[in-house]
Amino acid sequence: MSQPDIAVVKTYLLDLQERICAALEQADGRARFREETWERAEGGGGRTRVLTGGAVFEQAGVNFSHVSGGHLPASATAHRPELAGRRFEAMGVSLVIHPENPHVPTSHANVRFFIASRDGEAPVWWFGGGFDLTPFYPVLDDVRHWHGVARDLCRPFGEDVYPRYKAWCDEYFFLKHRNEARGVGGLFFDDLNAGGFTDSFAFLRAVGDGYLDAYLPIVERRKSTPWTEAQRQFQLYRRGRYVEFNLVWDRGTLFGLQSGGRTESILMSMPPLVRWEYGYHPEPGSPEERLYTDFLPARDWV
Repeated sequence: MSQPDIAVVKTYLLDLQERICAALEQADGRARFREETWERAEGGGGRTRVLTGGAVFEQAGVNFSHVSGGHLPASATAHRPELAGRRFEAMGVSLVIHPENPHVPTSHANVRFFIASRDGEAPVWWFGGGFDLTPFYPVLDDVRHWHGVARDLCRPFGEDVYPRYKAWCDEYFFLKHRNEARGVGGLFFDDLNAGGFTDSFAFLRAVGDGYLDAYLPIVERRKSTPWTEAQRQFQLYRRGRYVEFNLVWDRGTLFGLQSGGRTESILMSMPPLVRWEYGYHPEPGSPEERLYTDFLPARDWV
């Protein structure tokens, strides 16, 4: 198996952050990202970029982090207990985009690399990541486009890749306490190293580069759609599901907090405004009900 090149992964991730921020600024047309760099006492640091109050994006965060430590936190060893006690390095780009217009979906993407080491033993390394879409007033063509990009970027790596990582995404981004999906899915993968470093890194790049191809056309189609205050209130209510997932189920959030990462950067995934409503049920036959009946249940989109 080819050995990992940490420097080349870091160079790619920093460039990916640059390209995504530039494209989002262009799509927004008004706001710009502000940047904060930070250092972590135990080792490493990061570069956080946040855009707020845009013409399209109410809040967008695009983070790069590269952290290291003497032992992996519990969130990283829960499903890999044999790695407990190893030194580690973890780096990645993670982003969450919260548009203001309820007709423009929220989106999330993450690409990451881990390596765990112990003296006298070969390092254990893997890639992970993916992207997923959370619409409030979904349009079938948009969802098909999103999944079409995901399917096409997976094809060079095998016909079984998209179905497996699509199903993994449906399973992962699921609020078990509500028996409800967070959105319409996309791709999710973890522990990827089976094809060696070169092939695994190529797939990571395909996912990272594919995010803008999947998301920006949807933004362009929907960003000028008129919306009502009632639709805005439904968007804010559904954003509550995003908060619930990230705080209760998301392994990345847990890893960041348990590994001593920068709290502000970890929690930039939270929407700037959100509301909860006790016992809410959408009106029968309404567009809000269609989200629950026609889009949240897992299905094949392409």
